[in-house]
Amino acid sequence: MSEIESNSYRKDIDGIRAIAVLSVIFFHLGFLPNGYLGVDIFFAISGYLITKKIFNNLQDNNFSLLDFYLRRGRRILPLVIFTSLIALLIGSIVMLPDDFENLCQSVFATNLFSNNILLLITSGNYWAIVNEYKPLMHTWSLGIEEQFYLIYPFIFLLFFKHKKSQISLVLLLLSIISLLLFFFGNDNVLKFYSIQYRFFELSFGGLGFILFDKIRFNKIISQVLIIVVLLILYIDLPLPQEVKLFLIVIFSVFLVVSNNKFSGYTFLTGNIMVYIGKISFSLYMWHQIVLAFSRYLITDKPNVVEIIIYLLLIFGLSILSYLFIEKPFRNKNKIGTKSFLVTILSFSVVACSLAFYLYSIGGIIRDVPELEIKKSDTKFNHGSGKRNIHIEYNAKIYDLDKNFDSSNKTKVLVIGNSFARDFANILLESHLNRDIAISYIYDINNCENAKQRISEADFIFFSELQMNIYLSYKIKFNIDTRKVWNVGTKNFGSNNGIYYNRKRDENYCKQRIKINHGYLESNQVYKKQWGNKFIDLIGLVIDKEQTIPIFTDDCKFISQDCEHLTKAGSVYFAKLLQLNFTKDSIVHQ
Repeated sequence: MSEIESNSYRKDIDGIRAIAVLSVIFFHLGFLPNGYLGVDIFFAISGYLITKKIFNNLQDNNFSLLDFYLRRGRRILPLVIFTSLIALLIGSIVMLPDDFENLCQSVFATNLFSNNILLLITSGNYWAIVNEYKPLMHTWSLGIEEQFYLIYPFIFLLFFKHKKSQISLVLLLLSIISLLLFFFGNDNVLKFYSIQYRFFELSFGGLGFILFDKIRFNKIISQVLIIVVLLILYIDLPLPQEVKLFLIVIFSVFLVVSNNKFSGYTFLTGNIMVYIGKISFSLYMWHQIVLAFSRYLITDKPNVVEIIIYLLLIFGLSILSYLFIEKPFRNKNKIGTKSFLVTILSFSVVACSLAFYLYSIGGIIRDVPELEIKKSDTKFNHGSGKRNIHIEYNAKIYDLDKNFDSSNKTKVLVIGNSFARDFANILLESHLNRDIAISYIYDINNCENAKQRISEADFIFFSELQMNIYLSYKIKFNIDTRKVWNVGTKNFGSNNGIYYNRKRDENYCKQRIKINHGYLESNQVYKKQWGNKFIDLIGLVIDKEQTIPIFTDDCKFISQDCEHLTKAGSVYFAKLLQLNFTKDSIVHQ
């Protein structure tokens, strides 16, 4: 992440940065369960250094808010804008519309330092597999850091002038509030992405400078601290995530403070570690872009040779961007303030405008027959162009959330989440569609007329419902079990990009993939619980090698997001299932 200058350069801090960025990279490669904590080390370092700069400048009466933000801009903006434009360019070549649309959102948000807010709204869980395919997913941390920079100097300007000791009390109070929110907040997603829950990580670094920087630590303490930090990163201790994060921040702060007296500590100040620390911001910015696109184009399970190639590419790009982007823009003698502002503003406007336009047309810049998408269907007309046809198709089911009509058609009630919604689409695409009346309930517990629809229904379909939960519903809603069937789960890998980019393969339309871990196991549990009252969608398509198809027989994607069905996917399963309703039972292949 961003390097923050101090009055006197310390090699050991670059060494600590090296540990942090390598931990993050290896975490995203799948080797280091706690490597994500490297970001929190960066936060602690940033808090320490930024406080040192502001505090010392205020003491010398030469602090300038404009100069502060110009320095931050010089260190962060050029590389962020450049890498986001590169990601946008690559995405335009290789990505499917939905994924490219999401990338466009991220480019726009990243350039405005709000990708953490975007991810909070759109993505939810940071740990979800789908995020591994997002080239700018990692810029959430820049959003946190920049939002901190916007707030932090004003705290000093408000309280430093009155009494210098007052600033430490204010920071301590704000840190405690943030820490309490972090430990006792109920929304884990909000806690992960929001500045109010992360404030203490940076402010603890600031407090470390104000309260402890002039205290002399024993060299042994410094050595113990580095060992503790490494243990937290590299050993998966059986502790809650909040505790691990708190510990890494505290020990990182004291490591930075204590090492101030021991700049000759060889582990952190060796040439290799120091250089990795110097290019750590570039490494951080490039690593996810390289890894996300490699997953999208090559494989999500790289072998040793591929991992080595990825690392070489990440380091090569990082060295180049450090030498030709970071260093020149940080040097006021090479690029003056006016040139810097004009350049950054121009490229930022280009990046945001391009990203907004491409987002407004739903990321559709070419025909994708596999998804039944045509570029000609999309026009830039004040955002009124056709966007996600799959969302539009699936959303129609919500119109069926109503009572049955008075027709003599067979009454079919479908209850449950988006997988139940998919099954309703299968029924609508089947040969039964003219003979049945479908009613859909998303949340049975919050449906006012659920009992009425249940009593009127001839057939009831749940999806992915555990038997113990169904038994509670049976009592609560007086359900006749003879009417009830449970529909199993489904999965088609992690991302369609890797299949889409194999067009030159002669077996392109016959590609198959293994189901992601957990889905098949869950399906087996449902099947065992429900017996002959279970509809096994996976069983219809899985082969002896436990692989399933990606495309229908006419080469259309079965799923646009590897979980939910396209219209072609619904038609495909309707033909395979061949449901027929009798008086009090169903018959299917």
